[in-house]
Amino acid sequence: MTVSDTGPVLHVPARDIPMPTHISPQAQAMLARGPSEPFPDLPLDDLDAWRKRIALMDEDVLARIAGWPVADASLDEIQVDGVTVYVITPKGIGEDDRRVFLDIHGGAFILGAGALCRHTGLGAAARVGSRTWAVDYRMPPDHPFPAGLDDCVAAYRALLSERQPEDIIVGGGSSGGNLAAALLLRVRDEGLPLPAAAVLLTPAVDFTGAGDTRYTNFGVDTVLSSRTDAARDLYSSGHDLRDPYLSPIYGDFTNGYPPTLLASGTRDVLLSDTVRLHRALRRAGIPAELHVLEAAPHGWFFGTAPEDAELDAEVRRFVNEHWSR
Repeated sequence: MTVSDTGPVLHVPARDIPMPTHISPQAQAMLARGPSEPFPDLPLDDLDAWRKRIALMDEDVLARIAGWPVADASLDEIQVDGVTVYVITPKGIGEDDRRVFLDIHGGAFILGAGALCRHTGLGAAARVGSRTWAVDYRMPPDHPFPAGLDDCVAAYRALLSERQPEDIIVGGGSSGGNLAAALLLRVRDEGLPLPAAAVLLTPAVDFTGAGDTRYTNFGVDTVLSSRTDAARDLYSSGHDLRDPYLSPIYGDFTNGYPPTLLASGTRDVLLSDTVRLHRALRRAGIPAELHVLEAAPHGWFFGTAPEDAELDAEVRRFVNEHWSR
């Protein structure tokens, strides 16, 4: 044990992490691919370099998730206060079905626009089995905080103009989980009614990086295999990192928050973010579920494993329970 400027530091030996044989063959195959491409660490003022790298990474991610289960659905594109929203309606969903899932895509606050937003929205619609609004919100390098959050709030306001709050469930994963969690705090603070429930999948809720597993799982998580500080700084653009609309873990949940399902994996660097938010909600008396998948890295197994299907079933059960109320 040594001491640094931030306090005691535990030095651990280099070690080999064996492949867990008790998880599914599909999950083992995904882990066996090894670490993903390192995340970009470009100068914050070189916006053109960021634009080019983001475009390449979007193409790569879209190719990697092409096999995800997606809904057999119609897809319409609408504009909400200048924000593109993809309205995805699975087959069999009639006009009299008022349920809508507001999906906020992930991508480290810089990835996931356009075709990726449509694809992940189709995946969300398959998971929840309902009409889905996928928000193609603005992102850095051209639109830092709070532009993306503003767009998500605009989409939620538009939904409230045509739906009752109990018809709406909000969800997102990773950075989308951050935006969904922040959206709920902000609309509550602005006096808008809260939705029926929230689904926050491995949400990044602490921009200060205080979560324990950001260190203990770093190098073990094969998806978030490199630091994302540059993307964080690009998005936060000099704002206070403890602002609850940036880091929802520092929000006040005692003034109201919807029932929430949270999920992560034992190898996920954001496991601590998920666990800490779950505990904060429970301390505030908010009904909250926590699901942790064995050996799963950030984002689980890209829809290829039975473990992913188990989590999807939990999400479907949860949303159906809260829509029925």
